[in-house]
Amino acid sequence: MKNQESLKKYVKDGLFYKSVVEDGSDIIFIVDYGGNILYHNPSVEDTLGHEPGSLTGKNFFDFVEPETLESLRKVFKESTLKPYDENVEFIFQCKDLSFKYLEFNSINLHHKDNIKGLILDCRDITQRKKDAEELLRAQRAKEQFLANMSHEIRTPINGIAGMVNLLFETNSEQDRSHYLNAIKHSTENLKVIINDILDLSVIESGKLKFETIGFNIRYQLGAVIDTFIYQSKEKGIDLSYSISPEADHVLLGDPVRLNQILINLINNALKFTHVGEINVKVDLEKENDTDHWIRFEVNDTGMGIPPEKVDHIFDSFTQADESVTRRYGGTGLGLSIVKQLVELQKGSIAVESKENVGTKFTFTVPYKFGSEKDLINPGRSSKNKSVTHSFYGTRVLLVEDNDINRLYALNILKKWNCQIDQAENGYTALEKLKTNEYDIILMDVQMPIMDGYEATKTIRKTFPTAKNAIPIIALTANAIKGDNEKCLEIGMNDYLSKPFQPESLFDVMSKFIDEQEKPESDQLKIVDLTYLKSVCNNDENFMREMIATFVANTPEIISEMRQMADLGNWSQVSALAHKLKPSVTFMGISGIKDQVRNIEALAKTEDELVKVEQNIEEVTNTISMAISELEELAEII
Repeated sequence: MKNQESLKKYVKDGLFYKSVVEDGSDIIFIVDYGGNILYHNPSVEDTLGHEPGSLTGKNFFDFVEPETLESLRKVFKESTLKPYDENVEFIFQCKDLSFKYLEFNSINLHHKDNIKGLILDCRDITQRKKDAEELLRAQRAKEQFLANMSHEIRTPINGIAGMVNLLFETNSEQDRSHYLNAIKHSTENLKVIINDILDLSVIESGKLKFETIGFNIRYQLGAVIDTFIYQSKEKGIDLSYSISPEADHVLLGDPVRLNQILINLINNALKFTHVGEINVKVDLEKENDTDHWIRFEVNDTGMGIPPEKVDHIFDSFTQADESVTRRYGGTGLGLSIVKQLVELQKGSIAVESKENVGTKFTFTVPYKFGSEKDLINPGRSSKNKSVTHSFYGTRVLLVEDNDINRLYALNILKKWNCQIDQAENGYTALEKLKTNEYDIILMDVQMPIMDGYEATKTIRKTFPTAKNAIPIIALTANAIKGDNEKCLEIGMNDYLSKPFQPESLFDVMSKFIDEQEKPESDQLKIVDLTYLKSVCNNDENFMREMIATFVANTPEIISEMRQMADLGNWSQVSALAHKLKPSVTFMGISGIKDQVRNIEALAKTEDELVKVEQNIEEVTNTISMAISELEELAEII
């Protein structure tokens, strides 16, 4: 009670004035409607450096940052018409002539005491402004990073999509091989790009590592051109390339970075060329005892670049016209990326352009000349060699929850004649391991129910001696440093990053399993040509013609059948199975006769469609192996 009486007296006598106004942390100004300062508290010294009383008699607006003065006068005038105002931001000059961001709440004395003046309660918001600017900078950096990532990933994906469309349209096995090679090339580039994006240390430092490996410039450029065949055909643009004999060598450098440069420039040319052609030329510009400067020209007959825009064409987020983004999309980062990649390899790049005539980008990169022995696959041609290894009879437990990843690995292992068992998670894998024997386990890391880490620890700690030592290979899509080491720490024997190439899987498995060839007696067990020989009276020419027809036409039937199943066109699936039956009989592929009959009957009535899809998968795999056998047989008939 005594304390309350003391507090009332404190308020009544106005003693709080010193604590709140004189000694408070907020800056208090009393100004008239013209901005003349009649009073300010001592806090101006702590915040702004002005001595107590030094601003009295001066005009408030004389200390406002000039560029913001007009807008503040307007807001200040509005404050004189209100009883109070709040959160008015302004920039005020300090004693040392620097500026700080302040914010005031105002009380209008005219509305209460009929005095034309304002009490301005001001606080320092400089740090808040800096935090907001830093947040904006971080947001812009994030947006640039995401735009860069999107641009880099989208380009090879477009190439893959184009090749897939061409695969559906062609009947030629030679074209199929050509398009599949282009798809493989794009996926390899995509994998490298994604790995770089996910490597945060590279992104944050801005440093890119360049490889020095041997590559064939003709193969490299041809593969890049292949990825744009579909797009150029769609637009009616002639896309071609030429390489001078002086430049047609094995080069030592980074082929993936060269791909990125060429892909960006060709993609850019295709985007802005609607009539005419695009031509890529490669030549030797100069050389010395060690280095050879290879010059690349990408010429198009497109819309061209206005003269005033050419100097800025390599800037980030810059395109020749604001309408370009609206009409064509894109981020404006492509050419900036190209310039950085060229210059980081000690090269140079230039552009010449004329509106409505065309554009020529020229870049030069120094490479050393190599030889065939420097190639990763010496003698590699535009046709990739297939993996012909065999782990005949090897018992593999494949633990993978993703259907596509599992199908991919399954088909590779089947070609190597492995005995494969499958599990969709770690728990199922443990159950299978309790009752079965395996020579090796391929273990995905991230799975539902039980992940690969937990499954591996359980195998190592709780299973009997023979099984707790089985080789376990981690299949991991993680790209963060330390994840691979974690695989080894918890007891896995090795790891393989996804997506992987068949050769990479073979190399890892070979560390723990000896390669075993299929016994001679088992070499050709899918196909039996007895029936074919009987109907053609052993006419070898006729037999070779029948085999060639089957090999050429059957993959198209299978492909169409899978496509129709995806679209739910079951009547067409049934019709295609009916079409396939005689061919299977002629070639003696008895192992899938029942599946083909099931597909025809069940698809026609649309019953047990899950079984239909399973049978289609089995038929696809068997036909693939049968074709390989038939090709071998055709050579010895």
